[in-house]
Amino acid sequence: MSDTYNSRVAEKSSTQQLSGSNSPRDSSLGPGDRGSDDQRVDRQYVNDANGGTGGDVIETTNWTDTVDTFDDLKVKENLLRGIYAYGFENPSAIQQRAILPAIKGKDVIAQAQSGTGKTATFAISILERINETERTTQALVMAPTRELALQIEKVINALGDYLHVSVAACVGGAGLDRDRVNLQDAQIIVGTPGRVNDLIGRGLLVTDRIQILVLDEADEMLSKGFKDQIITVLKKISESAQIILMSATMPPDALELSQKFMQKPVRILVKKEELTLDGIRQFFVNCDREDYKIDTLCDLYETMTITQAVIFCNTKRKVIFVQDKMAEQNHTVSAIHGDMAQREREVIMSEFRTGSSRVLISTDLLARGIDVQQVSLVINFDLPAKRENYIHRIGRSGRFGRKGVAINFITMQDIRSMQELEDFYHTKIEELPKNVADLF
Repeated sequence: MSDTYNSRVAEKSSTQQLSGSNSPRDSSLGPGDRGSDDQRVDRQYVNDANGGTGGDVIETTNWTDTVDTFDDLKVKENLLRGIYAYGFENPSAIQQRAILPAIKGKDVIAQAQSGTGKTATFAISILERINETERTTQALVMAPTRELALQIEKVINALGDYLHVSVAACVGGAGLDRDRVNLQDAQIIVGTPGRVNDLIGRGLLVTDRIQILVLDEADEMLSKGFKDQIITVLKKISESAQIILMSATMPPDALELSQKFMQKPVRILVKKEELTLDGIRQFFVNCDREDYKIDTLCDLYETMTITQAVIFCNTKRKVIFVQDKMAEQNHTVSAIHGDMAQREREVIMSEFRTGSSRVLISTDLLARGIDVQQVSLVINFDLPAKRENYIHRIGRSGRFGRKGVAINFITMQDIRSMQELEDFYHTKIEELPKNVADLF
């Protein structure tokens, strides 16, 4: 965070405490006032200036209204048609709780386990609030990876199939000419932080009428890698804009930062000790040494191809190494990592989604939010460097209540790290049984 930003926040916070200023929220999608950069920072300490939440950042929820059916939401008829056409029958737990405050225009922080319908939660909320007759950008969704952004675009398009709504994905690796055309009448933009900031800087993405900002995988978006880019976007949109944060994990530092730019948010949070891995059976294989892991993986190959599997490695170099070693054994696998060209990544993901590719090796690029329904096995070739990523990784299996299996490869040096994961998630990781195929 820049010194200029900090000084502006300090100055505005002081001014607010003296004046008691608190801009009213408007749940309609009128254009609102864009405001200058300094005006945008006025919202940074709204909570603190008015009593705020202080250190109380682990509250489970401060919203009690829920719905039992999608009909109870009383959304647009054509949106309801899209919801049922997409295959939804009843709202999941997070959808029962978070859609209602979101469509009322409230700031929302929502946390729920991977595979429980978080994307549809904010997609339905956006589609309900969009003014279909106004051909300007009214909502901006930001995600940490290109693959996730493209997936979100597909979900919004599918749910809005019966609405007159234009959605565009803006991600790195794609040509600016395409973005220039798509942005002309797009009402909803889904993008990665780098590309969104670039488009705003070039004047191609006009932020004057954006009234909804969604940060998906919010804990990652508010981490050091993206934080400055997110703050830049926050300064460019209206003070009255609604902000929605979604993630499977919401560590205290992310919650603390969110207090600086959200206005009295509805919080639907899971305490750390309540994070659940229900439905995902977890096992470990003690490979003893690092160079024995490849042999173990080859032994499991036939089991992997019964279903679809994702293999996670901690580095791009390890992804390439594992792919090459598997190929030497005549095992067919795909691999994806951040250094690949965008078109190549899209082809690999398309093949994996359709099932023509059954085993995919990846970095944590795919740990967050990627939804491939057929995946029922995740292998951690390396234990994740950050324990918060464990739930994101193994959440690629067991989507929407389906049963999943996670297998962790460990060496003697990893035993302590695995025990820390068990303690952190209050779970038990058991030794892999010999009859692996019976798990599926």
